[in-house]
Amino acid sequence: MLTFQSDIQFLKGVGPKKAELYEKLSITTVGELLWHLPRRYIDLREDCDLTQHPSGETVAVVATVFSKGNEQRIRKGLSLFKVKCKADGFILNVTFYNSKFTVDALKTGDQYIFYGELNGNITTREMNSPQIIPKEKLGGMMAIYPATAGLSSKTIEKDIANALGNIEEIPEGIPEELLATEDLIPFDQAIRQIHQPKSELESQNARERIVFEELLVFSCAMESIKADRVIKTKKPQKTVDMSQLWSTLPFSPTEAQLNAVDDIANDLCSTRVMNRLIQGDVGSGKTLISAAAIFHTILNGGQCAMMAPTELLAQQHFTTFKSFFKSFNINVQLITGSTLGSARKKSEQGLKDGTVNIVIGTHALITQSVEFKNLQLVITDEQHRFGVAQRAKLAAKQEQVNTLVMSATPIPRTMSLIVYGDLDISVVNQMPKGRLPIKTYLIDKPKISRALGFVKDRLDEGCQGYIVCPLVEDGENPNGLMSAQEAFEQLSKGAFKDYKLGLIHGKLKQKDKDEVMSSFSQGETKLLVATTVVEVGVDVPNAVVMMILNAERFGLSQLHQLRGRVGRGEIQSTCVLVSDNKSPTTVERLKTICKTNDGFKIANEDLRLRGGGDILGQRQHGTPFLQNIDLLDDAQTIEKSRKIAEILVLEGKIFTEERYSGIALKV
Repeated sequence: MLTFQSDIQFLKGVGPKKAELYEKLSITTVGELLWHLPRRYIDLREDCDLTQHPSGETVAVVATVFSKGNEQRIRKGLSLFKVKCKADGFILNVTFYNSKFTVDALKTGDQYIFYGELNGNITTREMNSPQIIPKEKLGGMMAIYPATAGLSSKTIEKDIANALGNIEEIPEGIPEELLATEDLIPFDQAIRQIHQPKSELESQNARERIVFEELLVFSCAMESIKADRVIKTKKPQKTVDMSQLWSTLPFSPTEAQLNAVDDIANDLCSTRVMNRLIQGDVGSGKTLISAAAIFHTILNGGQCAMMAPTELLAQQHFTTFKSFFKSFNINVQLITGSTLGSARKKSEQGLKDGTVNIVIGTHALITQSVEFKNLQLVITDEQHRFGVAQRAKLAAKQEQVNTLVMSATPIPRTMSLIVYGDLDISVVNQMPKGRLPIKTYLIDKPKISRALGFVKDRLDEGCQGYIVCPLVEDGENPNGLMSAQEAFEQLSKGAFKDYKLGLIHGKLKQKDKDEVMSSFSQGETKLLVATTVVEVGVDVPNAVVMMILNAERFGLSQLHQLRGRVGRGEIQSTCVLVSDNKSPTTVERLKTICKTNDGFKIANEDLRLRGGGDILGQRQHGTPFLQNIDLLDDAQTIEKSRKIAEILVLEGKIFTEERYSGIALKV
């Protein structure tokens, strides 16, 4: 008899060679095979009644084959086969393309289920390239599985049925009382029903049970990481009167900013090591929130380090923090790959002896030569651009360091509970006063000349603008798209020959990027032609117009990030999206950007249109890891599992009580 842990090669009909194919699907054990869930079902519960003529519908028809035509060659590489069948007193003409083996397998006089789109007229029905299913399958729901080369869905279905018939037991991971409270079926029943359901209700109940366990295990793992931070106690900071900082600013913080600062202050004044995410929309003022965290820490005698993904962004933060703290005796320094010689040594010595209060930098901060006297706070900006190891290496410069991460990529709450499950989250969903919503328009390429005229008008008014392209050079271009290099050359010689233009992209050396951006920031360069290198960290309030070419090549969130480079000042800003793509889905996506400036709404719409994708970057090998979660349909289950996990971990039940051992083993 088999167990969940049995090597899949020992399942009858598999063997070593087939096991290698299964490994492509990350399946190495019988348990992993049974966790490989159907992606959809073919409903074979009823034989379609052809007298009802459901033309245009996808149906299952039981029909008898009575003649098979010879192969007809339409053109090179394309053959056609016609098969005539009888069903409900009608002739069913079935056409196959390049399917000699399928047609050869059909026997005259035998009945089969033909599953496909039904068409035809009063006397004749037709199907093109239907799926052929044995008649014995009628009355049930046939599972269709994610497959790979050499492993068809039909083969996987057969192997799973074999495994279900020979497995010794399917272990239960959730206590009976929790199953009863949540009205869930046992795991053994769920696994059998998900693969061989007799109805849609059975498959739904089975999926609900399986998804709940996946989410509960994951949530318990995240809560355990949080609990581990509680164990790592630190000396609490003393309360700081933040009005000292607010009174020096030329503006007042928003309520959302103040709430986030309160969250941070509570963390810093607790004995628990802080690990908080500030998730805010483009332009929502996350930098001020981080400045408040720094101010709080420095007044408590601690040092701070902020790591940014690019030298450009690090330089910008350096300038901003010097401005924020100009009324205080706070020493701010910058260390990047370009900080060399005596300047580098002076900054590093200041960090070591404590005379430098805060250092802003890139990954250069994690080098061995950077040491701190009393590092208490580490901040990473645009955290998704750093690896976990990089962030951890900076935080490990000293023990019990508080961590603050910032992200300008809004994502739906349900996704944030998955992606940032080990972090406490503060959401900043309010814009500072005086910010006007960016007006966004979608045009096709014939209207580009008019749009460039609009850009030119803004430059003549003394403002600046961007032209964004999806590609750097023509050599990368398989589809005739305009590259940044080509756009720069055309515009420099054409409509904008009397203006100073700049070109920036990822292939430029850092020194050249800095020169281009410095010229643009200082207002010398009027129009910047760029790739997505400007997506993050460019803050030029005088830039009020952006044109994005081939906008369909960018994701919604990326378009929103790019658009956020304008609208940084008090002048009305405009973003023009250019696309000739007529796909209904693409048009719907781009119109979403035009309708709203709310990054969280855009993220939700992106999730609805594209799905969650591989939200954790890559699937873990071994136990399936959230592979069956639908971030929209399972939103309530995500919330529920998180709350249950909080209680189980907080009360210590998950690792101490035998009844939860099935979950604990997977955490």
